[in-house]
Amino acid sequence: MGRRGLKLSQIKPQEAYSDAAIRTNNAILEFCRTSFSGLSGATAGVLGLTALYGFIFYFVASLFMSLLLILKAGSSWGRYFKSRWRIFTSGLMGGLFTYVLSWTFVYGMVHVY
Repeated sequence: MGRRGLKLSQIKPQEAYSDAAIRTNNAILEFCRTSFSGLSGATAGVLGLTALYGFIFYFVASLFMSLLLILKAGSSWGRYFKSRWRIFTSGLMGGLFTYVLSWTFVYGMVHVY
């Protein structure tokens, strides 16, 4: 059966992504991750977490934030991001620096001074 023999129902449309929309969504994701990292770092500082417990708290908080974003996007996450993995990993290390900065600052303010 050649090309002419295909029915219209057998043709699958290709997905199209807007690069501008993807960039905007990634920027929003980065902003959410940075803000949440600062907030969770301050929380870890107030709680007095140190060493490994503080880093575990960051990764648990980051996972929680990613799950909230997936929940917000719902089953139509593919309309906003190219992959779910990107939601979990985008800005993870950059957020870690923000987390450590706010964690050590608040810990010092609450528990040292």
